[in-house]
Parts: sequence; C-alpha cells; structure tokens
Amino acid sequence: MQINRLFEIVYILLDKKIITARTLAEHFEVSKRTIYRDLEILSQAGIPIYTSKGKGGGIRILPEFVLNKSILSDTEQNEILSALQSQNALNGKQGDPVLNKMALLFKKDNTNWIDVDFSHWGSDEKERQKFSLIKNSILGKTVLSFDYYNSCGEKSTRIIEPLKLLFKSQSWYLQGYCRLKGSYRIFKITRIQNITSVNEVFEREAPGDIWNEGDYTATMVDLVLRFDGEMAYRLYDEFPAEAINNNGDGSYTVTTKMPQGEWLYGYVMSFGEYVEILEPSALKAEIKKKYQKVLQKYL
Repeated sequence: MQINRLFEIVYILLDKKIITARTLAEHFEVSKRTIYRDLEILSQAGIPIYTSKGKGGGIRILPEFVLNKSILSDTEQNEILSALQSQNALNGKQGDPVLNKMALLFKKDNTNWIDVDFSHWGSDEKERQKFSLIKNSILGKTVLSFDYYNSCGEKSTRIIEPLKLLFKSQSWYLQGYCRLKGSYRIFKITRIQNITSVNEVFEREAPGDIWNEGDYTATMVDLVLRFDGEMAYRLYDEFPAEAINNNGDGSYTVTTKMPQGEWLYGYVMSFGEYVEILEPSALKAEIKKKYQKVLQKYL
C-alpha cells in the first residue's frame, strides 16, 4: 500500500543517505515510474528530496533534514500506527517492518492493542486469500473471473472489473463492472467462488454512490416482527436498539424497514420458528407459501 511505501522510502533515505530509483523499484517490486510519483508526493508534503545524475548520483534527502515527529500529536501518532495495523490485515502480514519502524520512531510499544480480521467467522485461509486477491486486483486494476451464487442459489460465471470493497450491514461486498450484464454490480464476497485473476488490465474508475444508483435503489417495506426470547442475541446484533421493544413476557417486537425481494424472505425465514410476522400481511402470506413448499419436500 502506498502509505507504507512512502514511510519506508523516507526511512531508507535517512538510513542510506543516497539510493537509486532502480534500487527502490526493485525493493518494493514496483516500476520506476511509481517510485518517481512517490517522490513527488513526498516533496509536496515538504520533505526535501532531490535527485542527482551521473556517477555517484541518485536520490537523497537534504543532509540537514530531520524527521520531526513532534509535528504530530500523540493522538495522530496512534492513528498512524492503527492505520498501519489495519492495513496489515488487508495484506495478511505478521510483524510488518514499516509498523515496527514507525513504532520505534514514535517510541510506542503498545502497537498490539488492535487486531483486525476482515474474514467472517468460520472462514479458512482460502477465504482470507480471496479477500487479498480482490484487494490486489482493485489496486492493480486487473480483471477477475469467478463463479457467483445469487440469493436464489443460482450459479453464474462473471468477468468483473473490480472497483471497490464495500462493507454494509455486517457483510463485505465487491463493487465492479460486470461484463456479462454490461453494467455495475455488487457481489457479496461470501458468495464468490473459484476466483482467479485474468491477465488483463482495465482503466474504468468507480462511480459515485453505488447504493443509490439504478438496480441498487430498492423498494423498502415496513416490518413489524415478534421474536421469541431465544433470538435476543441476534436482535441486538442486527437491529438498532431503538427498533427493539421488550414485551416483558420474554418476547421482543421489532419495527423496522428492509428492502423488498427474495433476500427479505430468506432473511425472515432464517429465524425459523422463533419469528412471527405481524405486518405487512402480504409478507406473511408469501412466507406461508414458501414454508408450504418446503413442507411438501418432506411429506
């Protein structure tokens, strides 16, 4: 990630005094053009970097420059270290050298107060590798191919230009341009299988607020649901406290809004025998039909 690379470039220049762009490019496994862009960013940030040509030339920081950590408050230093730790979760790193160097620079020894894992409970190493592959494809603008299962369990093979990782309603999603559908789509990451990187680069940029565009503007329905006490642990995880009413008899009533469609039916049915639909009556009738179809499979 660029912020890690920028910090480490400064650290290397302070330590080695002079280095070539080629050496930096090989060290970070990026192009020389990327290194020169990084140097421009550092110069704009006020770090006095200059280059010299010819024998003995290279990239330097002015000798009188000292990285003055005092320009950052204690809170800002902690925020930088926290950001680096979160970044490690994306990269799947343990003991990131950049984090260690910044901790030494700031004289901080409490860098283990946070641990971030973007995978879901019960996932294995393959699931974490999937997340990392998606992240790298977004940053490198490389096309992805994968099998996708929609909310009805239907499988399709997609070729996607990945644009952004999204987190909403306790789940991770991938926003991308789907070549099969010819439009922008959102894919729930847990439903993505057999993902591979295609040896192709794209130029497309992410659009604006994808949640409020086109296919993603869902019709919301008002719900009143009564839950048995056994579901209390899920209610406070999945609904705001102000939407939950404790009925005093061990049951709870939830008043909320949710997007209409197949997802809603599956979500309500995931509570099994512990939920009763009070409103709307149309949803109650639809769920009843679905349970009758399920029952027929076991008669």
